[in-house]
Amino acid sequence: MAEVTPAGSGGTPGVSAPPADGSLRIRGGIGGVSFQFEELLAGAAALDGVVRQLQSVEVEADAARRALFPYQFDSYTSGSDAIIAVGEAGRDIGRVRSQLQRIGDDVRASHREYEYAEARNALLLRMGLHRSEYGAAPEPFALPGVRGIVEDWIAMAPRNLAVLLGLPGPLAAVAGALSGPTDIRRLVRDAADAPGLAFLKPRPVSIVGRETFSADVDLSPAGLLRRAGAVGEQGGRIEVIEVDGGTRPAWVVIIPGTQQGGLPEGTNPFDPAGIAEALGYDSAWTAGAIRQALQQAGAEAGDQLVAVGYSQGGIHAMNLSKDRAVLAEYDLKFVLTAGSPVGGISPGPGIRSLHLEHEQDWVPGADGLANPDTRDRVTVTLTNPLAVAPLQDFGLGPGHRLENYAEGAALVSASRDNTLQDSTAALAAVVGTGGAATVTRFSLRREDRPAPRGTPAAPGPPAAPGPRHGPGASSGRGREGSSPRGTPG
Repeated sequence: MAEVTPAGSGGTPGVSAPPADGSLRIRGGIGGVSFQFEELLAGAAALDGVVRQLQSVEVEADAARRALFPYQFDSYTSGSDAIIAVGEAGRDIGRVRSQLQRIGDDVRASHREYEYAEARNALLLRMGLHRSEYGAAPEPFALPGVRGIVEDWIAMAPRNLAVLLGLPGPLAAVAGALSGPTDIRRLVRDAADAPGLAFLKPRPVSIVGRETFSADVDLSPAGLLRRAGAVGEQGGRIEVIEVDGGTRPAWVVIIPGTQQGGLPEGTNPFDPAGIAEALGYDSAWTAGAIRQALQQAGAEAGDQLVAVGYSQGGIHAMNLSKDRAVLAEYDLKFVLTAGSPVGGISPGPGIRSLHLEHEQDWVPGADGLANPDTRDRVTVTLTNPLAVAPLQDFGLGPGHRLENYAEGAALVSASRDNTLQDSTAALAAVVGTGGAATVTRFSLRREDRPAPRGTPAAPGPPAAPGPRHGPGASSGRGREGSSPRGTPG
């Protein structure tokens, strides 16, 4: 915690956001504002107990002073001195009690102001007022990052739409307040129901291949993200790594980012349509396939699990943290994401997570929500300058490059910041730092999109002459060419 009020100064303890660590801007974790208030409120509750004890001591001291009155004249000088000393001690106890009580009251008042500010910001966001003048302003002469601009525009989408429709500013604000901030989940589902966009609806995902090998694996945050890049070089692959978790077995699931090049209605579960499944449908089929992959790799019920994902893969990884089937079978300990819009996903209790974003990467802001500031959730925003890539390599922008995030993850591991050290230590406690491990790569396939009703079958070669079958007789034709419907287990 940043020590705003030094110990012994007599002032009320205060809170502050974690300071920047070079090019790393840190939010959440043990240095986050929310956890600091949790600690201060716990301290204030403990002070209440001390105050009650001091009140009892104060009452006893006053009773002892009164009990000395009958003996004052036996030895007037010493008796008076004793009465005065006990009285002064009681008053000193009262002063300490009053100071502790004031500190506890001030901490609660500060927390109420924080809650008021959060409620005010939530109301302004609901009204579509989501700009720096209504909250924390950027640093002087600093330009807003692409990530923040995209998040603001998506969060204000209802208000922006009202303005585009010609509503005056006040009415647009009212329309934004009535509709609330953008619900990206509902938006994706509505889009999937639109004519011509049915391919966005999720389809069953199944395992169609696997290979197992031994390899030296770097289990640091940077090493895990680079493995996500390597896995993503082949379409539709995920990786399951068995590591030495100490007293309990541990597994790491590596999920790649979005893979371009195929048809929108293709069979690669990590194509752009996979983003719709992740954001709008909680990775329903992909999460089931990942659970099947863990079972086939040898993971048993109760084993520890770490999920790692880049871009789209990070959304799938975070969805595992709230998937009831996954959490019922495995002990998911940690989620690592890079360049992923996961602000609207709330993990199960006790699951730690580390999220890397870049201020010039628009993708993490694509859901219109900032990651919550909690004890178990740390968000690191990279602010390092970027080189503009050639047009043919531009992709989703220089801020979204995986190698840039891997380099940022290396800075996170080397940081002396208490919040980052606590987060990376939680990851290392599950998987260690690296070494020889068993790696299994699984090939996943999304079921083909069913043909629309009334679509004539593609013409085939003429049928060979054969015996005619009477009514009710079996034709003998099988369905070897059909694709079985896979269901996640």
